[in-house]
Amino acid sequence: MPSLSLWQMFLRLLLAFIAGFIVGWERESHGRPAGLRTNILACVASALAMVVSEVLFAQSAAATATGSWRPDPARLGAGILTGIGFLGAGTILRHANVIRGVTTAASLWFVTVLGLTFGCGEFALGLGGLALAMVTLFILPRLESYVESDWYATLSVRAIIDGLSEDDVRSRIQTYGPKVQAMRLSYDLEKKEKTFICELKLTRRKVFEVSSSVVAELTKCPGVLHVRWF
Repeated sequence: MPSLSLWQMFLRLLLAFIAGFIVGWERESHGRPAGLRTNILACVASALAMVVSEVLFAQSAAATATGSWRPDPARLGAGILTGIGFLGAGTILRHANVIRGVTTAASLWFVTVLGLTFGCGEFALGLGGLALAMVTLFILPRLESYVESDWYATLSVRAIIDGLSEDDVRSRIQTYGPKVQAMRLSYDLEKKEKTFICELKLTRRKVFEVSSSVVAELTKCPGVLHVRWF
């Protein structure tokens, strides 16, 4: 295997920088935790690792041309992919029942693969992957608004012990569209109260409208003390 020239090394790192810059710019513009610099560093570092791996492979192959040992040039890249998983996991955050950062973690892992692709000299494959990433990040979000996606919420209803029954709560909720997937009931005998915890499924597009209607409907029911949607 011929050794890489400085120009070939620079070209591979430059393409990795451009790929990390494009993906990182999109993440940075949305205020994500892994933004411009993080994506650039991940992409360039993975490309650098593949360049170093190829150089070491060429040197080792030349030194052991007559031996039976053959180094594995993909081992360093495999380690990079394993390590980036820990960095990507740090970008995933949970707020109440909403999980954020999954796309950021996926994009971070993706730019790492792009860096490995450019680092091993597969320019056409890397540019094709970058084009698909641009379509996914820049164009597909405009189409997501047309997808009828589901939304999950939790509703808490506290009432007097002789107030609404389980069937009453379920029917009043489902009148406005949400599906009650599960319902838990707890009692406070000292205060003579009971609490319904309902797990709901509804359409994302109608979350605000439905939540306002359901809360208003349950609040005006006799015996209801407190209603909370979260």
